[in-house]
Amino acid sequence: MPVLLLTTKGRRTGRPHTTALVYFPEGRNVVVIASSGGSPAHPAWWWNLRAHPEARIQIGRGVRRVRAREAEGPERERLWARVVRAYRGYAAYQARTSRRIPVVVLEPVD
Repeated sequence: MPVLLLTTKGRRTGRPHTTALVYFPEGRNVVVIASSGGSPAHPAWWWNLRAHPEARIQIGRGVRRVRAREAEGPERERLWARVVRAYRGYAAYQARTSRRIPVVVLEPVD
């Protein structure tokens, strides 16, 4: 599974926080899943993105700025089905928690 480094701005501290995440390319965008292994709480990086949607990703040696948004409706369902096909663990994570796991689209900021 491909991994990127996501650097967000802390929602409380304003300091940068970097997290390694599995990602799924989607055209020019990148999709990440805020599963936190099916824990009852959203991961901190997702709360940071909700407070400050602009972030930075690094894939290999390439670094780019992105803006995060949560996929909704048919887009979310399509992306969720795609990531579950790629990694069945996401379905198990969703079964472990009552929260709806966010599907996060990272769009490049040109």
